Amino acid sequence: MSLAAFPLVRHWLQSDGKAVTLHTGKVDIGQRISTALAQVVAEELTLPPDEIRVAPVTTAGSPDEGITSGSNSVEHSGRALRLAAATLRHWLQARLTDAEGRGPWTLENGAFRREGANISHSIVGLMASEDWSHLEVDTGATTMAPAETVPAPRMRGLEDIVRGSFTFVQDIDVPDMLHARVVRPPHARATLASMDTETLSRLTDEGLRVMQSGSFIAVAGEGEWAVVRAASRLSATCEWDQNGGLSEEDVFWVLTRDNAIRRLPVVEGLPLEDQPVPAEPENPTYSERFERPYFLHGALAPSAAFAVFRNDVLEITCHSQGIYPLRDSIADSLGLSPEKVVITHMPGSGCYGHNGADDAAFEAALVALELAGTPVLLKWSREDEHAWEPFAPAMATELAASQGPDGQVTSFSAEVFSDTHRGRPRAGPDRAGPARLLANQLRDCDVPAPKATPNMNRHGGMHRNLDPVYIFPEKRLVKNLVHGLPHRTSAFRCLGATTNIFALESMMDTLAKQTSEDPIRYRLNQMQDPRGCAVLERLREGITRQPALPDTGGRGIAYAQYKNAMTRVGICVDIDMADTGEVLLKHVLIVADAGRVLDREGLIAQLEGGFIQGASIALSEEVTWDRDGILSRDWESYPVLRFDRVPQITVDLINAQHEPSAGAGEATPGPAIAAIANALCDATGMRMTRLPLTADAILRHAAAL
Repeated sequence: MSLAAFPLVRHWLQSDGKAVTLHTGKVDIGQRISTALAQVVAEELTLPPDEIRVAPVTTAGSPDEGITSGSNSVEHSGRALRLAAATLRHWLQARLTDAEGRGPWTLENGAFRREGANISHSIVGLMASEDWSHLEVDTGATTMAPAETVPAPRMRGLEDIVRGSFTFVQDIDVPDMLHARVVRPPHARATLASMDTETLSRLTDEGLRVMQSGSFIAVAGEGEWAVVRAASRLSATCEWDQNGGLSEEDVFWVLTRDNAIRRLPVVEGLPLEDQPVPAEPENPTYSERFERPYFLHGALAPSAAFAVFRNDVLEITCHSQGIYPLRDSIADSLGLSPEKVVITHMPGSGCYGHNGADDAAFEAALVALELAGTPVLLKWSREDEHAWEPFAPAMATELAASQGPDGQVTSFSAEVFSDTHRGRPRAGPDRAGPARLLANQLRDCDVPAPKATPNMNRHGGMHRNLDPVYIFPEKRLVKNLVHGLPHRTSAFRCLGATTNIFALESMMDTLAKQTSEDPIRYRLNQMQDPRGCAVLERLREGITRQPALPDTGGRGIAYAQYKNAMTRVGICVDIDMADTGEVLLKHVLIVADAGRVLDREGLIAQLEGGFIQGASIALSEEVTWDRDGILSRDWESYPVLRFDRVPQITVDLINAQHEPSAGAGEATPGPAIAAIANALCDATGMRMTRLPLTADAILRHAAAL
């Protein structure tokens, strides 16, 4: 997609004679992609870091690379930038040879030099003086050989973050700016019945602006705290029709074949339309159902966006991961042409996945249109974020297997049940982009309700990693889209992979125990990928150096390759059990093969962070609600893993510098959950199949045995 739509070198690289500026459509949300992409350019042009800049990602000029998701940034943008830089290097080298009639010219430390001559030409200077505006990227260009040592560039922006001087979108402050807050209904089914006119009049007299369309209400004013208080006062006077409230039916009872609106067979990771669903297996030797609840992104800072409407152009600054699809959805919602909406990405603290960023951007736009010419910063509260962001959907995965005389799997069946993981605002039938913006479901407008459609991409949505990496002779894979559930859902880190890997690796652990086989050897016996085998062998070696387990402890391992195509990861988790039933994480070993590494520290941070998030999901996280609304609206009612529960983590990277780079941002959460569940089973003998594995859940399970 990247090079096909943006084939010229100048789409990706520019120079002002002092530094090279790289352009990308992939946004940095803390995964250090800007650091990795700068390293790509540095390698190809032999430049020092201080001569490389990263342009802001904006619809006003950045390449449209869709959404930053799926751990695809290095593969897509990294490949485009590497080829663009290599093309430019070869072209400039040829120009020098033609101009001066001698060669060869070699590039070192950002300058071309000729052996035996005391002359050099900086590549930055040549870029500024030569005309290469029509130079097309050569997809066959020879790139620089990877260094034998793994690069460890310094994270861009790290100093400002440590000093507290980094500017997040929540920190924007410009002259004459107004602050804005939204008054929310009690839950998604409620509609506005009335507002107190006397309170509205008093707020207007105090210089505040109130905007209302249908059930969408916003308050804007000069002082942020004054706006917060005003929104609270107005909220207290609103009357809402509850329309029956939220369904309190157990969502896991609904996640069944009978309630699926679409059932599709999956072959080699790809759903097939117009194909019959294979019959369920008869008399399997193993069967189990694994479940996960709804959970939150839980960004550190609630969502926010800045907007101003001036000169007939709507300018938005936000932390969305898909600014081009968002631009088109906002333009469609407001009847504007796309070029009249300009969105620029700015990081939001703790933002990732489809949280409230897109909705906050659209809400800021609605307020800015009402206050033409006035800059507006709209922020969500913690309660807004927890109650109104699109949740990760509840899921269930049902496995069945049969084994041969040697205990190895001969036939395997997996069915997954879930609502959509595809709720981002982007173009589709029935105005799908506008339909997926929260405010359009509240305000008076002609936007229809969103419709769930199955994700048909390879390893997409709920069927991500449903297809096992192991060699099973017979496989039956089915995805079941169940819609009409209580909550709005969308993309969360790893999509369905966390649940499917949790299920598969729990099964592999159970079958290994049943056959009295070492869990690593059991997996190796059913794996043909040499690099995957190398990861497991390195994990086995590392386990020998782990501290001895306490009498009340347990050890679990898990393996996964994200989307069966990206970073390979093996994880070992050592735990201890508290008398209260709480799982205490002690030691974690992560072995990973991510191919060519561009940023060693960044890769380690992604692997460690993914484990910690997976552990938090495994042990703590669950959205709760009743008919009157969401109950888990703060960190007390929605607990996450805290610092005092983070274990000692060791990361062992396999050197594969001559292999292509593989996405690593979502490699560890799935196997982290599975390894913890396997360690719990090792410590207690209990195979628990529903997340989260809280102390209360563990004690209830033990009492029921």
